[in-house]
Amino acid sequence: MIPVILVAIVYLALIVFMITSFWKLFEKAGRPGWAAIIPVYNYMVMAEIGQKPSWWGLMLLVPFANIVFMIMIFDGISKAFGKDTAFTVGLIFLGIVFIPMLAFGNAEYQYGERSSNSDLLDN
Repeated sequence: MIPVILVAIVYLALIVFMITSFWKLFEKAGRPGWAAIIPVYNYMVMAEIGQKPSWWGLMLLVPFANIVFMIMIFDGISKAFGKDTAFTVGLIFLGIVFIPMLAFGNAEYQYGERSSNSDLLDN
């Protein structure tokens, strides 16, 4: 019984850590941090941070297409914070390490204040 409780506590701590990481990442990019805890909307904000149209976030709900769109969104996020393709690979395969690196590290958002949605829909 004790190991199950310990696993549950570690799992919940990990969830809180990742939510905090996304919250900080969103704030670094000039978006509201609370968007990290709103289902589906957080995908749209992630797409905007990666300089992709916000509807790309909705594509993360489509099976199989979500894999391709997530890779492209992660690549956009990497570039938005001045990172290279190797960092994108890290986000894809080891997001639990690389997302907090972006959030709490010294990486700065390259695109300044957030773009308007009309600019994003033209892409």
